[in-house]
Amino acid sequence: MINILVTGGAGYLGSIVVPDLLSKGYKVTVLDNFMYRQSGLAHLCTNKNLHIIRGDVRDEGLINKLIREHDVIFPLAALVGAPICAQDPYNAESVNHDSILNLFKNVHESQIIIMPTTNSAYGTGDENNFCTEESKLRPISKYAIDKVKIEEKLLEHENSISFRLATVFGMSPRMRIDLLVNDFVYRAVNDRAVVLFESSFKRNYIHIRDVSRVFLHGLENISKMKGQIYNVGLSEANLSKLELCKRIKEKVTEFEIIEAKIGKDPDQRNYIVSNEKIESTGYLPVHSLEEGIEELIKGYQMIKVSEYKNV
Repeated sequence: MINILVTGGAGYLGSIVVPDLLSKGYKVTVLDNFMYRQSGLAHLCTNKNLHIIRGDVRDEGLINKLIREHDVIFPLAALVGAPICAQDPYNAESVNHDSILNLFKNVHESQIIIMPTTNSAYGTGDENNFCTEESKLRPISKYAIDKVKIEEKLLEHENSISFRLATVFGMSPRMRIDLLVNDFVYRAVNDRAVVLFESSFKRNYIHIRDVSRVFLHGLENISKMKGQIYNVGLSEANLSKLELCKRIKEKVTEFEIIEAKIGKDPDQRNYIVSNEKIESTGYLPVHSLEEGIEELIKGYQMIKVSEYKNV
């Protein structure tokens, strides 16, 4: 049986990925500090293939022991997003950068590492805002800058894959409403309005369950995909903020979209992403943006509090 270590396994991504790994028969160890008091894995505790450890990825003794006991590592533990990294740069550096370098230093060459990075590293793309895996990286935020540094080190490990994720959306047991689609749908449902700064800025999107699917796809196809970077997003969802809001308004007709004539968005990302490389491996997303919007509208009947944000 393959033993898999998922750091941050109780987080937004992890709480979707872990049950998918267990359903495939893998033995999974989750390391998480449960800083958001999340309990989204509680229903899995009857599964004998799940082991949960409360701990910190910066605990070198602990992480080095766990590395030796596992065949595959999904390093998901991170302070995710530009706002939380700007608010807490020390912990962002120690978790997102230092702890990952320690992990890389201690893995054996035969071990597999499958890691999410971010396509926010593209910044504003080229003169046409178009980006492939070969495009020059122009990270703006500390979060993206650290991810770029880590990705360079990751690819020095032969049995590794870097998935540059588009902006993720969708419901999760450890919910985040501070991601763009999740945020705008929350505003549509609860506020019935949103004010857009630089509404023409574009980015790409991907459903959280399709992220989990691509992790499994990478694991199952490691021999042909290792040592590579792959953009992961919905090719039909390279959308501006205004276009995204119009899609939401199709589902929440009372939603008012207000375009600010002055002011700047602190997040200056603006790019169109090619997902052709990952699609050429046989992977295609199966969850549309419209499905995700409908799912979020339903989920927000349960969620009306601010604790589901990272900051």
